[in-house]
Amino acid sequence: MANSEKDVVLQDMEELVNREFVPFEKLRNKAVLITGATGMLAYYFTLTLMHLNLTRDYNTKVIALVRNKEKAQAKFAGFMENPLFEILAQDVCDPIAYDGAVDYIFHAAGACSPYFIKHNPTGIIAANTQGTVNVLEFARKKNVTNIIYPSTREIYGKVEGVEFIKETDMGVFDPLDARSCYPESKRIAETILKSYLVQHGVPFTVLRIAHSYGPGMIIDSDGRVMSDFISDAVNSRNIVLKSEGLALRAFCYVTDAVAAIFLAMLNGECGGVYNLANETEPTPIRDVAQMLADLFPERNIKVIFDIAENTGAYCNYARVGLDTAKLEALGWNPEVKLIDGLRRTVVSFD
Repeated sequence: MANSEKDVVLQDMEELVNREFVPFEKLRNKAVLITGATGMLAYYFTLTLMHLNLTRDYNTKVIALVRNKEKAQAKFAGFMENPLFEILAQDVCDPIAYDGAVDYIFHAAGACSPYFIKHNPTGIIAANTQGTVNVLEFARKKNVTNIIYPSTREIYGKVEGVEFIKETDMGVFDPLDARSCYPESKRIAETILKSYLVQHGVPFTVLRIAHSYGPGMIIDSDGRVMSDFISDAVNSRNIVLKSEGLALRAFCYVTDAVAAIFLAMLNGECGGVYNLANETEPTPIRDVAQMLADLFPERNIKVIFDIAENTGAYCNYARVGLDTAKLEALGWNPEVKLIDGLRRTVVSFD
């Protein structure tokens, strides 16, 4: 981890563990399995657990399930000699082989970027379906307290006639659309979770997440708007928009998202679902691009418009906000402003 990333992450960890609405004490002397632990949200989730161990002596065992052991060893280099941290190197699509106790599971394994939607849709489906079955079979044997599953706002499909989507709303999408491998398999994952609760009593809580970003995100050849913009800023490239950039997005910084994940895991309703989004700052993407250029004037970044027909893999439904009232009722609220999150994210890659 570079010094710039360490500085940003340490600030983020200190802020995160001091969020009073999250009952972190419930994690003391517990064991937590994180699948897909090198992904952005899971990475910060893992770092938070280890920060609690190092600063508050929580004695929480952390098991990071990853496919790429070398990548995980590099990302978590500071923990490799810590007896409370363990890497479990395997594909989540294989039965999970771990003999120790596990109290909580954060099942975050699976790709979601337009790059993988185009180049490995079957892998996305496998992680969300067979991977979820494997997690639930493992959870049955371990008698876990809760499984937290990060789903996506995209499972709602095209919802019309509402300003904000509630957890009980549901739209439609075409299962034969090329990008439907992602939301369709996330939908079936939620159904698998519910089925294991009904048939076997395995507890779960779902978060339907929209547009999270921050340190640890993939910025090379990802294909999502924020990833591409951050990559341009990090590499001092002009940001080229292929449209007028008027589409609104509401971005949620990683610490706000991870605080919600912990809150839902520890205090959420068994079998419940919560929308997770920062709807306080819906912003046209052209303005996001300009914010990045203005934040780092020394990089001489310009926002350039090269308008052409959009042939990418972005979801093209008209934006409808997510109603986060259920999550807010648990005590959650977003705290990191967009401009500060952008700054932290870019600096973390320097």
